[in-house]
Amino acid sequence: MRMCFPVSIWRHFSLLMMCGASVLHSAAVQAEWLYREEAIMGTRCAVELWATDRAAGNAAIEAVLADMRRIDALMSTYKPTSEISRVNAEAAKAPVAVTAELFGLLQTAQQYSGLSKGAFDITYASVGYLYDYRQHFHPDDKTLAAALPTVDYRQLRLDPATRTVAFGRPGMRIDLGGIAKGYAVDRGIQILKDRGFTHAMVNAGGDTRVSGDRFGKPWVVGIRHPDRKDEVTMRIPLVDAAFSTSGDYERYFDEGGVRYHHIIDPKTGRSPHAVRSVTIIASNATRTDGLSKTVFILGPKDGIDFINTLPDADAIVIAADGKVSYSKGLQPPP
Repeated sequence: MRMCFPVSIWRHFSLLMMCGASVLHSAAVQAEWLYREEAIMGTRCAVELWATDRAAGNAAIEAVLADMRRIDALMSTYKPTSEISRVNAEAAKAPVAVTAELFGLLQTAQQYSGLSKGAFDITYASVGYLYDYRQHFHPDDKTLAAALPTVDYRQLRLDPATRTVAFGRPGMRIDLGGIAKGYAVDRGIQILKDRGFTHAMVNAGGDTRVSGDRFGKPWVVGIRHPDRKDEVTMRIPLVDAAFSTSGDYERYFDEGGVRYHHIIDPKTGRSPHAVRSVTIIASNATRTDGLSKTVFILGPKDGIDFINTLPDADAIVIAADGKVSYSKGLQPPP
């Protein structure tokens, strides 16, 4: 699959003029690009920045990665001591008080549920936990049918007055895997800006946000081929923007000609198969992360139609048959 990107994508990016050669030469004497990556939140996380002081740059990178570790400890369902694990264990019995940070992200997740009419729903975890992709295990029809009524974002009760979380039904669970990585990326960019680093990239798996440009050139990120992990089907130039890709090739197993992957349709409790990958471009990674899952669930046509109602986001969808669809902001000029 080989594709060219539409010329009109450039409406998203205000590319800066090339710096003069003497300015770049002078800056290069004192400054450099610094890069580091680490496995956090079950994925590869990376930070790159332009620093005039190596020690300060390395300290800033460590601050971002440390914050990602903190968010993982707070929000991972795989850590029994995390706040999310405590909520999942107790919120069906009584309201659970949580930190302001977690409560705020739960509110954001609820907003996306309402916006998408339930296509994005963190209570999908009520059936999602029944799958084990490493062990190639999926629930049978009877088990899935019994658990499916516990998937309903409207039964996730958030009380701002007491900052508590409660579940309206026994057996409910939540998982922030569809939005927490984007949130961590946004926090990382803010940490760098607060320290004075304005040319930077923060990545967590399929979620990326860039600050500024690369001194006259855009950052370039790629959309991988759905079947060939080392092949890029499309390259996207970015300046001061975020980018998230969700695909059926991230966590999955195949059985009997069916692919079971980690993106679960809240209505069915099963993996949808109309889409191979979705890429969203917007101003922040929390938004692109949440919207990429939403469009994947909605499918090629309904997903593009949904994005076309939003003035601040665009989408690229690769369907199961290989057809590529673009939202109106990315379509080639007539």
